[in-house]
Amino acid sequence: MKILLSCLLLILTLIFFLIFSTSSVAISTIIDLIGQATLPTGLLYNNTEVGGLSGITYNPEQQVYYAISDDPSDKNKARFYTLKIDLSSGFLSETGVSVVGATTLLTETGKPFPKNSLDPEGITFFKNSVFIASEGNLYQNISPFIQEFSLGGKILRTLPIPEKFFDGNGNKNRGVRSNLAFESLTVTPDKTHLFTANENALIQDGEIATLEQGTFSRILRYNLQTNQPDAEFLYITDPLENSSFIAEQFNRQGLVDLLAIDESHLISLERSFSLGLGYTIKLFLVSLEKADNIQELPSLKEINTEIIPAEKTLLLNLSRLNIAVDNIEGLTWGSSLPETGRSLILISDNNFTTLQTTQIIALRLNHLTVVSPSGL
Repeated sequence: MKILLSCLLLILTLIFFLIFSTSSVAISTIIDLIGQATLPTGLLYNNTEVGGLSGITYNPEQQVYYAISDDPSDKNKARFYTLKIDLSSGFLSETGVSVVGATTLLTETGKPFPKNSLDPEGITFFKNSVFIASEGNLYQNISPFIQEFSLGGKILRTLPIPEKFFDGNGNKNRGVRSNLAFESLTVTPDKTHLFTANENALIQDGEIATLEQGTFSRILRYNLQTNQPDAEFLYITDPLENSSFIAEQFNRQGLVDLLAIDESHLISLERSFSLGLGYTIKLFLVSLEKADNIQELPSLKEINTEIIPAEKTLLLNLSRLNIAVDNIEGLTWGSSLPETGRSLILISDNNFTTLQTTQIIALRLNHLTVVSPSGL
């Protein structure tokens, strides 16, 4: 009988492996919705409008979250907010999110950023500070940046942006596309590496996502000991979700956030919007272990050799949660849960419109296990 049970267990394990595996990475996880909350458009905190929250990160020491507003110092000065998200019961209630702080970002001169001089989109906690990514303002030839700020808003350091992403000379034939640059930002748990990525392909790498094919993003990894980028990896997004309305200017698909598991594994967040369909949000497990380092390739259009991209495995399509999802742009690990599992927090950018809200979704990841050649 024991032999029979062992055989059945082995068969079930193999079936599970085949269902949830790629050629080198297998995942085992169950993801549960444990609640959601919303902050209304027009909410004010310290005379600033709480909105445009396009990135979120968690400070486990203080048990608070920091959410970056993508307001380009237009409505109010560029800033990030401090939030409390109550998961103490193991669930998030509609009233479980509160705004408890607002921090103005300061330039190297100690003054707030001028109007339209940045487009902050990503944020990640690092020791006792945060890194923030800005898409810049390509119409005014303002470069994107990745900078470290104190929790009081002062610049501590700036990481160099490789020239292939933006050369600063107004070159329209290469670099990031307008509003499709650095949305994502994450630091590895050991604080040694930082990741970001362009939302859609660099001009010299390929086209934006379509119904037929995804787009080529570059995952850019920095060594935080040297402050230098040390690798780039090709990430191919899913194609645009199908819709009965085909209006290119209103459709979008891209890589909008990353969450580091370690220096070789991430969770990616892809957002698709189609007129008539709305938002489609997907989470993927990403492995860089077998991916080629494309750091030395200035253009992907001009090469003849095959590139091995990052492997990705679908973790969750949020449509399966049977809830309406808004413009989800940010994700982070959350606070500890009273029982088993690990919390994951997602947040939406309301675009400062009354047609949208700031949506916070809480998920429980149960028994997330990654099996790879390195034995992770």
